[in-house]
Amino acid sequence: MRYELYYWPTIQGRGEYVRLALEDVGAEYADVARSGVAGMMKMMQEKRGTPPFAPPFLKAGSLVIGQTANILLYLGSRHGLAPKAESGRLWVHQLQLTIADLVLEIHDTHHPLGPSLYYEDQRAPAKRRTEEFWKERVPKYLGYFERILAHSGGSYLTGRRICYADLSLFQIVQGLRYAFPRRVKAFERRIPRLVALHDRVAERPKIKAYLASERRIAFNEDGIFRHYKVLDL
Repeated sequence: MRYELYYWPTIQGRGEYVRLALEDVGAEYADVARSGVAGMMKMMQEKRGTPPFAPPFLKAGSLVIGQTANILLYLGSRHGLAPKAESGRLWVHQLQLTIADLVLEIHDTHHPLGPSLYYEDQRAPAKRRTEEFWKERVPKYLGYFERILAHSGGSYLTGRRICYADLSLFQIVQGLRYAFPRRVKAFERRIPRLVALHDRVAERPKIKAYLASERRIAFNEDGIFRHYKVLDL
């Protein structure tokens, strides 16, 4: 099957977690909105069927699947990026939903008052939110995944085989390194297994090729991970 991925064409955002899964399994897909967003907007405005609320969404044959974690639940089962047993699939889905919560908190470091305002309109609240994020939330989230890796019985979250949540954690580490290089450097000694997971994923042949290709959109200050020097002091 040749998939169609719909997401904003100039940012990694939430679509990147889907791209990493598609790239790792070597799936054929078109990143449709890279050539224009008109078709994507039209699909969201459909009044019949099951239109998605917002991108990313994936078209797989007659299916249109929205929400990052939901898309990955589907792809994981079809392409060996999730355990075969139902309990294992639900566990990986649970991990991905926790990652989704973390992604939202990362976004809120620079937009704590909401996405309708520019960062410049909320600098002081962003500074306060970022301090709280690194003091309380990062240790809680990344410490949780570090403990899971310590007791997984292998190099990945579920043991010896990679799952889509491992790919998503790679993106979390990559993004935090871009957005908060100084803070991350000081924190990474507390999460050696998570850092090792990041490095292991980066060396997977198809991921490595993807990262070096033009398909990988560069981090920028329009996405979820944004580097503002004043927030990294």
